[in-house]
Amino acid sequence: MPNQPKTPVSRFRIAAEEWRAFGEALPDDTDRSAILREFVAWYLRRPGAKLPTRPSTSGTSSRSDVRDS
Repeated sequence: MPNQPKTPVSRFRIAAEEWRAFGEALPDDTDRSAILREFVAWYLRRPGAKLPTRPSTSGTSSRSDVRDS
């Protein structure tokens, strides 16, 4: 099947404001899915997994293009 992703889509509930702020806090070259996958791997103690870096305390980034991946 063409364009079939390696992993299935997983969904969970989160407040819209939290999801928006999460997207705005990400580095420009990162999407939400990448950070969530890193966190889950760390949480499950996968070999070599590291806790994702948190954004600075100065607030969120000034990104205008928030990715919903």
